Amino acid sequence: MGNSLKVMLVDDEVTILEGFKRLFDWKAYGCEIVCEAYDGVMAVNLAKTYKPDIIIMDINIPVMSGLDALRMIRSHNENCACIIVSGYDEFEYCREALRLQITDYILKPVDFREFGKVIDAVKLKLIREKQPAAEEKDNKPVFQLAAYLQQHLSEDITLQSLADEFHMNPSYISQLFKNELGMKYHDYLTRLRIDKAKTLLAATRKSICEISGEAGFHDYRVFTKVFKSMEGESPSAYRNRFL
Repeated sequence: MGNSLKVMLVDDEVTILEGFKRLFDWKAYGCEIVCEAYDGVMAVNLAKTYKPDIIIMDINIPVMSGLDALRMIRSHNENCACIIVSGYDEFEYCREALRLQITDYILKPVDFREFGKVIDAVKLKLIREKQPAAEEKDNKPVFQLAAYLQQHLSEDITLQSLADEFHMNPSYISQLFKNELGMKYHDYLTRLRIDKAKTLLAATRKSICEISGEAGFHDYRVFTKVFKSMEGESPSAYRNRFL
């Protein structure tokens, strides 16, 4: 995405804030911490000033709750990605978070290896939302490539086959994805495949084998392994959440 994504951290526990700053390689994920807040009111004010792309916030913070703060932040920065980090594993909190269109909800203590997957998914979401208007997309090779991938996910799309289709050099395509979308080609394609699989798992009763094929994994065992690696649970466990 060119410039680093701006991150705001919100938690009243200093040890949690320090953990996020020291135990996660933000630079490697194309992010930069621009501010940190210790209560809800402070978070609202800093969000107005810094306009973060990503907000990582605890629910249980003083002065104003995390969810109330996010309601106010959403009123003037509706496109920011919001990740709730909390010790609460309760349905009511999750339901309210969904109403506020929270990007993700993760529980303490934070597993920073898993957290990296959350940040990758957030980056992809922001990339999609910030894509230029349709006319500009038509003139941007990387968006033509991305659209082609989306339309042909069930096929075996290698970097070379994509290069042949668009009469481009494979190295040039790799550089485009890295520079324009902030992700390696293979990582971008894999995320698209997993996102499609998640949609099918939640919305259809198709078998895991059928879904793996439609998402471009022609060996369901490989699909299951990749899905679990990226989502932290098996396809079956993910589907059970929607039954």
